[in-house]
Amino acid sequence: MLTTLFVLAALSVAEPDPTLPPVAGLIERYRADLGSFERFDDAPMSPAAIERYEAFHQDWLGSLEDVSFDGLDVDGRADFVLFREHLRFEIDQAEHELASLREIQPLAPFVADIVPMLEAHRRMEPLDAKLAAETLDRLAGEIKESTKALKDAEGERDRVLARRASMQLDRLIWALSSWNRFYDGYDPVFSWWCEKPYDACIRALREHSKKLREQVAGITDDEDPVIGDPVGRDVLLRMLGHEMIAYSPEELIEIAEREYDWCLDQMLQASDELGFGKDWKAALEHVRSLHVEPGRQPAMIAEMAREATAFIEDNDLITVPELCKRTWRMSMMSPERQKVSPYFLGGETIIVSYPTDTMEHADKLASMRGNNRHFARAVVHHEVIPGHGLQRFMMDRYRTHRGLFYTPFWMEGWALYWEMRLWDMGFAQGPEDRVGMLFWRMHRCMRIIFSLRFHLGEITASEAVDLLVDRVGHVRQNATAEVRRSVNGDYPPLYQAAYMLGGLQILALHEELVENGDMTEREFHDAILRHNAIPIEMLRAIMSGETIDRDFEPSWRFAG
Repeated sequence: MLTTLFVLAALSVAEPDPTLPPVAGLIERYRADLGSFERFDDAPMSPAAIERYEAFHQDWLGSLEDVSFDGLDVDGRADFVLFREHLRFEIDQAEHELASLREIQPLAPFVADIVPMLEAHRRMEPLDAKLAAETLDRLAGEIKESTKALKDAEGERDRVLARRASMQLDRLIWALSSWNRFYDGYDPVFSWWCEKPYDACIRALREHSKKLREQVAGITDDEDPVIGDPVGRDVLLRMLGHEMIAYSPEELIEIAEREYDWCLDQMLQASDELGFGKDWKAALEHVRSLHVEPGRQPAMIAEMAREATAFIEDNDLITVPELCKRTWRMSMMSPERQKVSPYFLGGETIIVSYPTDTMEHADKLASMRGNNRHFARAVVHHEVIPGHGLQRFMMDRYRTHRGLFYTPFWMEGWALYWEMRLWDMGFAQGPEDRVGMLFWRMHRCMRIIFSLRFHLGEITASEAVDLLVDRVGHVRQNATAEVRRSVNGDYPPLYQAAYMLGGLQILALHEELVENGDMTEREFHDAILRHNAIPIEMLRAIMSGETIDRDFEPSWRFAG
């Protein structure tokens, strides 16, 4: 049965903001209700909470039946289809998360006695301090016994599950610590009964998580192996459907291989111009050496950002609001973050990756060489204008309800599209620039290949590192950081593939609408940003005037 909380949520679905279009009003109401729901029902490792999350979305899915689809305009129809798909996908994800929890339950069987304490507290039920102390004391002993029973990993899957369990336990430890802080010192009876049992329980939990992480998964301060968690082909197919990509993983890998072959041919030409013949990796090493001296990187990045903005405006490609040009900022990336993001990141703030005086000598050299002048010039515009900085600016101002449908195929695809368009428009100033641009383009091809093959179970994380070293020319240190970032769970499984695939989608749409004369460059690019972050096939349907049916399904074969 649904609790009172969820009954109220379901009943309130019929009361969207009347000042907004019908479906947009529903979406905004859903986002607000979801925020309340998630902030309340936030106990980690709770199967019951996941089931309630699923029921919440089932209620909202049912609410869409009350919407008159035939009476909606083009934007409303697109929002309806996207909102319905979002709700269905969240229901699927809840089932996937339940299965994920069941897999690690044998590694932490005691969790079933901790979660109810957290949930009772959230419901503001009176606490029996003596009973809580008895529970904590018993749990401390059970956790220690479970820790003793842990066995060394026999294969990669054991390490994957151990890492997943450790990460989940760390969330549970934080939640239990918050539970303790709520009562400790404020309730003298609680402190009298629970201080020692709580300390013993939390120490046991930390030791259990540490053993899972270090002994079973093999992750230590001295050695940090790349451990991913492949999702399998069925999950990839469902995610591709959610992103409105009408290709199988295997077909996408074939597309990436074709793109890589083109890049390699262009790289060989640039290498020959630089005097390295077919030894394109020697050409890469030459370009890597062309970095600025310590302390000069921020000025170089700022110069390149202004240059790219001027190029975009001089060619009348897109509207760039003055406020956007004046308010982007810069910060420096920490040495710790560079372990997973060896290159700079962007948005309203561009985060510059460059060595600090605390880094080891080899790490300093790798950071300087990886962020050299020509690698940087190839992607500064990806991060600021017309890339992520301009995207974020416009997302905050147009059809903001569509933030719910955020997709990396639109977000990263847009920025990667500009890398490809500027290549076609002659932005490169010489063979060194072309080598820099091609390095990144080869990298995006390989991201599709290694990430999909990893999640299909065809290669391991270490083999993915080898692919980046052998076929892109990465130094191993940066290749390791890139793979770790891609497979350690910080990003969705399709995220790395989305860069080039999204870029290819927008290129294909540009051919359909601009090269055929239906829209100008500025009209085309402004429209993409003002429709906000939605799957590009739906964007295509809106911009091309296609009739959007209630049962809209992805079918676009954009990589002809």
